[in-house]
Amino acid sequence: MFYQEQGYWISDRIFDDEQVERLRKAHDRIWARDYDGHGFPLSEWESTGNPYQLRKMDNAWWVNDEVREAVTNPLIGQIAAQLMDTDEVRLWYDQAIYKPGTGEQASEKSGNVGWHQDYPYWQCTDKTNLVTAWVALQDTAVANGSMLVIPGSHKWGLVPTSDSFFNQDLDALKERFAKEGRTWNEVPMILKAGHVSFHHAYTFHASGPNRSNDPRLSVVAHLMPGDTAYQNKGHNVDNIRLLGPRPKEGQRFDNSYFPKL
Repeated sequence: MFYQEQGYWISDRIFDDEQVERLRKAHDRIWARDYDGHGFPLSEWESTGNPYQLRKMDNAWWVNDEVREAVTNPLIGQIAAQLMDTDEVRLWYDQAIYKPGTGEQASEKSGNVGWHQDYPYWQCTDKTNLVTAWVALQDTAVANGSMLVIPGSHKWGLVPTSDSFFNQDLDALKERFAKEGRTWNEVPMILKAGHVSFHHAYTFHASGPNRSNDPRLSVVAHLMPGDTAYQNKGHNVDNIRLLGPRPKEGQRFDNSYFPKL
């Protein structure tokens, strides 16, 4: 199976034009703090004063109904179930990501996402085969900052210091990770609007600058097998708090914070 060998896979179209447009408008509302309901997101990362800085909101589904519908899409769940070889899929968390266009600012790197693996941030789970679904909300290619993946890198296992999402020096990170006989072949995820890419939690990925004049928008669903449970591996993340004030080893991430797809 392609995914099992390469560590990623790109779907046919899942979201139609109307759904894509609603999700683009959801981005506008999210960044304007026009929330659905009375809650607030898990976290938000945004620079004040730099118009080219990447924006990222974790658990945007808590504050926007369109995002909630997208990241719990049953078809995405069915695909993820096959990729993870499981009968049940739950949302680990989601992200709304806004990569500004730099236009003619050729040297601008503030929107870069560094070469990283997802799992270093998730070392409180007893599963390592989590999968990420990345929803393109416009035609996406290298010119406007598409994701790049390293095929087969999921077979390297957990690589030390690969929690490097916020390191925007892609060349320096490549020099760090492309060694010890590892084959480093960068493949861009070329997606049409409404298509979805899937990648393994160990797959190395990154994205460079958006050289267009328009923002690159995406909604991301991080997904896990339905029986995923808490395991203390010495690297806990905010999601553990959603298990209650005193989480216990073996406690499943199966409450309302982790909806079933």
